[in-house]
Amino acid sequence: MNAVPYWRLSGFYFFYFAFVGAMSPFWGLYLQSLAFNAFQIGVLMSLLQVMRIFAPNIWGHIADRTGRRTAIVQIAAVGSVLVFAGVFVGDSFWWLFAVMAALSFFWSASLPLVEAMTLSHLGERTIDYSRIRLWGSVGFILMVVGLGYAFDQVSIRWLPWAVLAVMLGIVAFARVIPEAEILPHASDNIPVWEVLKRPEVASLLAACMLMAVTHGPYYTFYSIYLVDHGYDKSTVGWLWALGVICEIGIFLMIPRIFARVTPRQLILASFALAVLRFLLIAWGVESAWLVWGAQTLHAFTFGTYHAAAVALIHQHFRGRHQARGQALYTSLSYGVGGTIGGLASGLTWDTLGSAWTFTLAAVSAGLAWAVYALWGNTKSVPAAGKL
Repeated sequence: MNAVPYWRLSGFYFFYFAFVGAMSPFWGLYLQSLAFNAFQIGVLMSLLQVMRIFAPNIWGHIADRTGRRTAIVQIAAVGSVLVFAGVFVGDSFWWLFAVMAALSFFWSASLPLVEAMTLSHLGERTIDYSRIRLWGSVGFILMVVGLGYAFDQVSIRWLPWAVLAVMLGIVAFARVIPEAEILPHASDNIPVWEVLKRPEVASLLAACMLMAVTHGPYYTFYSIYLVDHGYDKSTVGWLWALGVICEIGIFLMIPRIFARVTPRQLILASFALAVLRFLLIAWGVESAWLVWGAQTLHAFTFGTYHAAAVALIHQHFRGRHQARGQALYTSLSYGVGGTIGGLASGLTWDTLGSAWTFTLAAVSAGLAWAVYALWGNTKSVPAAGKL
């Protein structure tokens, strides 16, 4: 990859998703160890998504106006560390509420901007995005497996220290990511709102929001769900890791997949497989084979889904709208959708039960498929290999 800062970008993804590998599987268990109930855990976990509704758009707007995306990533990384240090000061519900809300405000700024910079550095070679992004998956695996074994031996109260160490890695790589040139595009003078009003764009963002709703109970309660059904924490770690190992395999294959199918076809297949995956999680937890099998589908419900979504967003939002487009994708999917999914699962977990909570997640994935199948048909977006 000539002229592409491959290892600097890959290093940032590595530590960013190592952070996710610590928080998503284990933070709920950490909160449970502090004696919070399911609704409180759902609220606190959803805060990681709530600020993603607003913050990426604020940071993305500033980045597009100033052109200084790297500086904002660096500010966000340092701000995240300073705020997260608050978990060592207190552990009451409202204190952690404030800490996690502030953490999310800074933390959610980084990824959309780094995604936009990565695609800018790649230029016409956007099919190579997956080869950089896969290092995020490697970071996730190493963290989730390592902590899974660690917490079978030591108290999960050590989790904040592991998270802090990873965040310092994010700060280190944020300092070395070079700025990418924002090339002018014919759409620069078109207001973002005009792009959003297109049916293919609106339906894509709506479907992505529903896909994030689908994953709400997964990222909030999946580890608790497995432990409650007799799985030890090292097995839980390996189950999370299996999903991401399969995701890496898909990322390596993405260039060949995109040579044969369009991003639209790929994202629709991902929605359909998400229905199957969450029904297996809901009703197959007593069968280890079904649980392990369901995790292999993460290759599609995140791997192919995310690659196709990023490619489609990059096509619809060009030139100076790049950072704003990735921010809108993050805000409406992981922000709005993740918040709804996390809060709703916190409510249904104790009332309807775990199986029906994951069943409702499958229904949300089915709705995502229907929305994009009906309104997302467009001939303006080429195959990703030609981006």
